[in-house]
Parts: sequence; structure tokens; C-alpha cells
Amino acid sequence: MSQRKPYPSDLSDARWALIEPTLTAWRKARLDRRPTGQPATVELRDVFNAVLYVNRTGIPWKYLPHDFPAHGTVYAYYAAWRDEGIFAELNYDLTSLARVKEGRTPEPTASVLDTQSVKTSPNVRLTSQGTDAAKKITGRKRGILTDTIGLLLAQG
Repeated sequence: MSQRKPYPSDLSDARWALIEPTLTAWRKARLDRRPTGQPATVELRDVFNAVLYVNRTGIPWKYLPHDFPAHGTVYAYYAAWRDEGIFAELNYDLTSLARVKEGRTPEPTASVLDTQSVKTSPNVRLTSQGTDAAKKITGRKRGILTDTIGLLLAQG
């Protein structure tokens, strides 16, 4: 990790220890496929902290502070992690750890589904929206699935 003053969104050492093996394995698999064989030049923890900073502050990628890796690099890692399911894998692993810490089995045996109707603009194409007749709302439905202690299992 680089020597910079930490931001409030940065991961603690204990939290980094939980996710570092997954990210390191992901990077090793990608580097093994790289034709040049050159090692990566950025620290994974710095990249992950930059993603958390963008998530927490809501800034555009280009406005990342200069003490993080370049915004293009951070976004490329973020997009790869998103597209290859790394965030979903981390969520699954961390949810299992939290359940065990609560004295439960790693796999949930029951879940709670909640949906919400969201109004859309009148300019949205009709093919991408629907109607919730009970609520008299034209828009889209979104939902989440949680286990019985409130941990996110899926969203859509």
C-alpha cells in the first residue's frame, strides 16, 4: 500500500485481510494469461480503496484524487471485477463469514424477498417499463433478496 494519509473510506487491515486472497488470486490468473508476462504496476489495495472512495463520495472517476492510481486504471479494474463477478464472489464469501460469526450456518435456509415499484420518466420507451396495477404506477420493479438477519443475497 502506498504511503499516503488514509481516507475514511479506506479498508482497515483486518477487512483487507478478508478480501485480499480473492483479489490476489484473480490478478494472478489474469497475469498468467497476459502475453507479455509483465507484472502489474499498481497495488490492489490502492485500487480497491479508490473504488470505495468513488462509491462513498459519488464523484466521477476523473475526479479521483492524485494520490490514488490513475482513474483509467481504477475504472478498468472496477469494470473487470464487476464483469467477472468478483464483487458478487466477495459478497457471497463475506456474507458466509458474517453468518458464521452470528452462530448460523454459512448457507441461509430461509430468505426474505422485497420488491419496489419505481416511477419512470414519461420519455422512457414502453418496452423497458411495465405497470404495477395494484399501485397504479408505470415504471420498473426492483427487488432484493436477504437472509433472515438482513444480509444481501441477490438484487435485481
